[in-house]
Amino acid sequence: MKLPSNIHLVPLDFIECNGVTYSIRPGFYEINGATAIPGGVNFTVHSNGATAISLLLYHPGEDQPYGEIPFPEPYRIGNVYSMIVFRLDIAEFEYAYRVDGPYDPKKGLIFDRSKPLLDPYAKAVTGQREWGENQPGMQQYKARVVKNDFDWGNFSQPMVPNEDLIIYELHVRGFTKDSSSGVANPGTFEGLREKIPYLKELGVNAVELMPIFEFDEMQDYREHNGNRLYNYWGYSTVSFFAPNTSYTATTEHNREGNELKRLIRELNENGIEVYLDVVFNHTAEGNEQGPFFSFKGFDNNIYYLLTPEGYYYNFSGCGNTLNCNHPIVHQMILDCLRYWVTTYRVNGFRFDLASILGRNEDGSPMDKPPLLQSLAFDPILGGVKLIAEAWDAGGLYQVGSFPSWNRWAEWNGKYRDDMRAYIKGDNGTANLAAQRISGSRDIYESKGRENASVNFLTCHDGFTLYDLFAYNDKHNDANGWGNTDGNNNNCSWNCGAEGETSDPAVNELRLRMVRNSFALLMCSRGIPMFLSGDEFCNTQFGNNNAYCQDNITSWLDWRRLDKYRDMFGFFKYMIAFRKAHRVLRADLSGGVMGFPDVSFHGVTPWRKDGFGGDEHYVGVMFAGYERDKGAEVVYVASNAYWGELDVTLPELPLSMHWELVCSTWQAEQKAQHFESRSFRIGPRSVMVFLGR
Repeated sequence: MKLPSNIHLVPLDFIECNGVTYSIRPGFYEINGATAIPGGVNFTVHSNGATAISLLLYHPGEDQPYGEIPFPEPYRIGNVYSMIVFRLDIAEFEYAYRVDGPYDPKKGLIFDRSKPLLDPYAKAVTGQREWGENQPGMQQYKARVVKNDFDWGNFSQPMVPNEDLIIYELHVRGFTKDSSSGVANPGTFEGLREKIPYLKELGVNAVELMPIFEFDEMQDYREHNGNRLYNYWGYSTVSFFAPNTSYTATTEHNREGNELKRLIRELNENGIEVYLDVVFNHTAEGNEQGPFFSFKGFDNNIYYLLTPEGYYYNFSGCGNTLNCNHPIVHQMILDCLRYWVTTYRVNGFRFDLASILGRNEDGSPMDKPPLLQSLAFDPILGGVKLIAEAWDAGGLYQVGSFPSWNRWAEWNGKYRDDMRAYIKGDNGTANLAAQRISGSRDIYESKGRENASVNFLTCHDGFTLYDLFAYNDKHNDANGWGNTDGNNNNCSWNCGAEGETSDPAVNELRLRMVRNSFALLMCSRGIPMFLSGDEFCNTQFGNNNAYCQDNITSWLDWRRLDKYRDMFGFFKYMIAFRKAHRVLRADLSGGVMGFPDVSFHGVTPWRKDGFGGDEHYVGVMFAGYERDKGAEVVYVASNAYWGELDVTLPELPLSMHWELVCSTWQAEQKAQHFESRSFRIGPRSVMVFLGR
């Protein structure tokens, strides 16, 4: 609800607190949070179990309130408390709440009036501005009122169709924090904005930002071998409506979010959409031993999934699980996403451990989860991308079966696992690779879910693409857990030496394996996504779980862009090739010239009965007709075998010929006319042919 600028409100009541008399009146009950209005501030908050709520007012930077204003009982309608306090200057105060209620832990009721509580709808959280400066475990969260006056100008969004997306996952701080990034404002939204020309040159048209909601990097802070370990990734939300203020280059008191809005506007103006990685599966409040700063104090038994004994279910692996399909939590999540779309013009969301969003209050999976259905059909969200990480830490794995209403896309974990195994040469993987390259039809086609598959080989969680071929094993000792954390099943191969080596043959093979991987990713049906820095062989030194590493382990080392300039050029080339040939992205006409839309081939053409368990060559041909371009035929040849193979291409009509447009055997690509249908493919390499 937007308030008219010419409203006139008359105080109805006066209340005295610490010698100060405040003018108040009932507020706007449908506007959650704290909102500046002419003459004052509207405060609205709700709790099902509370018996009384007070507003706490603080001078900026102080931890003791200078004022406490109880919500008068007549100001409560149902379970909603709303009050306008007049003559408050938003620049001169911060706020929190005190909530009274029953204490019965077995019923999940743990109200505690001694604990100041952060507004669940806070638009800015105070005390978080400087990264790493708070004392671990000592933070008292308070909120600030935000004035939403950002000028979007003549703004329009790119609205990139799903089939055309190329997603680039990045961490806002780590993307530019190292001095090698060369930006004026490293580690910030502004630093990322400075890199927009680089993103355009690379060719991506969507960036997926790892969590930018307010989180406390000092949560679980530790020191190990003299190194400071933080909550660096940020997958532990403190406030769902507030941007992380430590990611800003300047102080934005009462205008928090403007730097992020400027970033989103300029990315969109340059044809690049912005997706937020959102964490609605748990909060930073943890389990019974965790902190108590917001949701626990407002309605613990509503916001969290609890056992019959009042303990926290832990399907998130982080101590608690949000009760997403309770109507109150359902509405908060919907309000949150609508807020980020309308106020920040966000283009899409990736939902961390999204299967939790489909669990019932007893933890069981639901057939038609109300929350997921609401998000699929909500009018405000109608134009944004919804991407699910279709599993959770409780063992629920829904790749291909995530409740979608033909609206949700999914991180395709099967693409990652099957293609990694195939690329490194595992037996019995050729059939799976053919399916993944052709769009995982075995998973999605029967459900009519075109472009539901987000294909990826790397993401923040796991090895970088370079490390995938430099390490057989994870090397997470720097995390301080004796190398016990992180996934043990990486489907990686070090090409003959563990870690860095001076062996030129090993290094040459590693770079070819990186090119193989990206060529196949760009030639696969579905939505491709890759990790920032893969385009210049960024390394995490074998750490596959760098969640706590706020250092060069997780930061991009931009010096490698100069060292691996040829790889950057190859990534640019393959991205441009994908964009130029829509037949790689979609079924254009069901086929053309007697060729089906998709066909599989061995070293000889036309494989209809699948691939044998000891085969390592897979040929996939895409064919279709586009009105503006005519017939398009692309043949992708991949040899995961350790020896050369002689291959025969399918026969084209007499008016056409084959042209080699990509060979990972060399770094630079140059088109080559083919008179013959026969060719020799080198060991562990990929070749791409275009029918002209």
